[in-house]
Amino acid sequence: MHELILGGCKSGKSRCAEQRAIDWLAWPDRSATLLATALPGDPEMRERIARHREDRARRVPALSAIEVPLALPEAVTDHSAAHRILVIDCLTLWLTNLLMPLSGAPADAARLKTRQDDLVAALRTARGPVVLVSNEIGWGVSPMSSEARRFVDALGVLHQRVAAACSHVTLMVAGHELEVKGGRA
Repeated sequence: MHELILGGCKSGKSRCAEQRAIDWLAWPDRSATLLATALPGDPEMRERIARHREDRARRVPALSAIEVPLALPEAVTDHSAAHRILVIDCLTLWLTNLLMPLSGAPADAARLKTRQDDLVAALRTARGPVVLVSNEIGWGVSPMSSEARRFVDALGVLHQRVAAACSHVTLMVAGHELEVKGGRA
């Protein structure tokens, strides 16, 4: 079972994904790994990452973490296992790292499609469950800059492709789960 959890900022997406890991870990001989995509590009982001690490360690101490700002498809392939749930937090930052990197050139359309293809293929062949977190940002007004519009469009396409590879899609609103696809057993 793979699940995409979408929502706005502070909607409860990460906590929902952590709860999926806690539920998974309630069974014997299981493990959980977080694939974190954030990069500390400024002091506030460094503080935010540190706070998330501390909070996560307190809430889900058995959730190990691996930082994969760009190599997400490879990490899914390398770390998926029948006994392990992978939590990816988050697709929005992974896409940001591809399209608006802190250094180097942004991914062009061909490279972006290839990386999305790689991620979808990794999900389809993952040996254990994967829970993916991402921000739903396409409900607002159309952004003024072409770069921002490209990002909103690319994230919408990524969400559609990942949702097609998942058995479940959940929308988080004000800390509450809305079932979009699939059902909770």
